[in-house]
Amino acid sequence: MQKTPNTPNYTHRHLLFGWWSLLVFVLLGLTLETFHGLKLGFYLDMSNTTRRLMWTLAHAHGGLLALIHVVAALMFQAFPDRGHTTRRQASRALIGASLLLPGGFFFGGISFFNGDPGYGIALVPFGASCLLFAVFQLARECRHES
Repeated sequence: MQKTPNTPNYTHRHLLFGWWSLLVFVLLGLTLETFHGLKLGFYLDMSNTTRRLMWTLAHAHGGLLALIHVVAALMFQAFPDRGHTTRRQASRALIGASLLLPGGFFFGGISFFNGDPGYGIALVPFGASCLLFAVFQLARECRHES
């Protein structure tokens, strides 16, 4: 694939997105540890176990997805001449997954009802679908010979 001024640099995009989102989710993890260390009731009380679970899931999924961005960037660097359409679709889907999946867990833990997550949890299946699609596209891209 020939680089033109309008060709997106997917390697740079995903390295940038990956490292910055990793910073955000590491900070979220440190914040959750601080809540735990300070024994804050809105986080640790038995009535708030749903919040604790949802925010822990947001932290874990966000951190993992951040690392997947870095790996995707390395893959884009290793295979620079692969299909532009596949790469564009995978890039968009991976960014969507990184916003929707941890975001759904986080917003699901802000307010909850009788132990069930809040309405934000509705974003999670969309984020999971984006992630599955992105991983499928990236796996397909690896399969093709240059």
